[in-house]
Amino acid sequence: MRSATYITLCAAAILVIVLAGSQVTTAVTCMATELTPCATAFSSSSPPSQQCCTKLKEQRPCLCQYMKNPMLKSYVTSPNAKKVATSCGVPTPKC
Repeated sequence: MRSATYITLCAAAILVIVLAGSQVTTAVTCMATELTPCATAFSSSSPPSQQCCTKLKEQRPCLCQYMKNPMLKSYVTSPNAKKVATSCGVPTPKC
């Protein structure tokens, strides 16, 4: 009886390990050029495209990095950029 319980626990542990390992996470490559689809919306009052919103959501983990870059800061913190982020449902990060 003890060995059956032990085997069941081992099988359950192996199953948990296998299932946990099957979740694949993809790393985001932080490249400001990925936000090119948003250039028109950032620099004007035109609404963002679906492609812009998709890219903005993908690049969300990188936004603080962009905000800290003196060459990119004014681009990604402009009032239009904030409007685009709001339209796309991307909250302004607290960096």
